[in-house]
Amino acid sequence: MALSSARKAAIAAVAIGALGGISFGASASEAAPGPAPHSASAPVAAVAKRSAPAHRQVPRVVTQVIGKGRVDGHRWSVALEFHRTLPKGYTPPTYPDGTTAPGTSLLCQRMYIGGVRIDHQGGPWADCQPVTGTHDPNGSGGMGLWGLHDKGLSGSRLMVSTPAADVAYGVVSLSDGTRMKATTATVRGTGYRAWAAPVPDGRTITAVDQYDAHDNRLSHDTNWQ
Repeated sequence: MALSSARKAAIAAVAIGALGGISFGASASEAAPGPAPHSASAPVAAVAKRSAPAHRQVPRVVTQVIGKGRVDGHRWSVALEFHRTLPKGYTPPTYPDGTTAPGTSLLCQRMYIGGVRIDHQGGPWADCQPVTGTHDPNGSGGMGLWGLHDKGLSGSRLMVSTPAADVAYGVVSLSDGTRMKATTATVRGTGYRAWAAPVPDGRTITAVDQYDAHDNRLSHDTNWQ
């Protein structure tokens, strides 16, 4: 459950997501033909076959670890999970006017505290949003405070941001003086990115700042708890 910047007045869950990384590329090998007589040249087709590059297999689901560690003695993790096509069993949300949310792909935010997935009560597609392709701007620009209890207002929580492309890292400042830096990670082959930081139980957030790669502050938010 989460308290979002967009719906903080209503204290509603927001935002769109630590799992292991996924390996990319496929290796291929081909048995070399036996030596041909010096008087004969290799057929053109055979030469073309040997020189053609192996095609990389594009995975249908790509998972990128955003952050992981321990908070209040519990393991936590956040990952973004990108489905290139809408998975079987997923139904796009419907707007109040009856239209269906557009999108050809699915972007999920997977968050765990103590081995429990946040918002698991909502089913396998909770905290997922439809996007169009690999660089949909609707897949970025959100920030949320997520937890297992009280809509992210109490207990161990996770601050997760899906920032614009120029954000290199975020810094979460707590009331006890702690400053936590979280580096942005991007899902390979896409424009979808995020950073995540844990907030221990009983701590209050005093500020959330985001910076570019040259340490220039891009945003400063003091409206979190």
